[in-house]
Amino acid sequence: MPDLQRLFTIEGQTAVVTGGSGVLGRTMCLALAQAGARVVVLGRRAELANKVADEIRAAGGQSLGVSCDVTQRSELERALAQITETFGQIDILINGAGGNQVGATTSPERTFFDLDEQAVEAAFRLNFTGTLLSSQVFARGMTERGQGCIVNVASMASMRPLTRVLAYGAAKAAIVNFTQWLAVHMAQEYSPQIRVNAIAPGFFLTEQNRYIMLDEKSGDYTARAKTIIAHTPASRLGEADELIGTLLWLVSPASVFVSGIVVPVDGGFSAFSGV
Repeated sequence: MPDLQRLFTIEGQTAVVTGGSGVLGRTMCLALAQAGARVVVLGRRAELANKVADEIRAAGGQSLGVSCDVTQRSELERALAQITETFGQIDILINGAGGNQVGATTSPERTFFDLDEQAVEAAFRLNFTGTLLSSQVFARGMTERGQGCIVNVASMASMRPLTRVLAYGAAKAAIVNFTQWLAVHMAQEYSPQIRVNAIAPGFFLTEQNRYIMLDEKSGDYTARAKTIIAHTPASRLGEADELIGTLLWLVSPASVFVSGIVVPVDGGFSAFSGV
């Protein structure tokens, strides 16, 4: 029998969280720190990344806030040098940076034929290319040591084509394929001790989706949000801290024989058939 006290421990490991200053990313950072990890909060805006890092330090944890655009390799390399100097090796990578673009989303005012090409490219580059580049830069050290853990953040849009969010859905679907591909590649080319998995959150209210989930004037749920809740057996939107249990399982020894999977945390949305 394994030591159950140590089954979920990540004490003393260094975890990098891209998108760590967002609603879901911040929750993941705080949870990883509470579990004993040294947490690097990566965010595009330095003040927001540092704010989360300050929260962790105020609670007695170790943290570093780093401003970084995950779509720029040079900025990722600079961040890696800063992280290595402060904490040494990277043990855990959470690829949480992502979001949608208004110009890449259809609406009554913007048809499929009117989608902005640059917005579509920006959405795909942030969600998919940002995950790819971050994995290339931050996971190289894992291959040298033959050990590490990567958790990508997919979406319900990865699993079925949701209306309106064309570019976001395509990019998140690519994340699922990339997760499975990278899990096999790392195990076969470098070490089976490097695991790659993904979490697919259901519907959570974030800054990125607020414009399509809440009516700007009334503050009430939009018709889209009401439809989502009606198709979620849990009958509500998710709370950010409801991702924590799955996250800690995937980054800890408790999931040592788990790689290449995508775990929905969605209140049953992906299981609902509509009948």
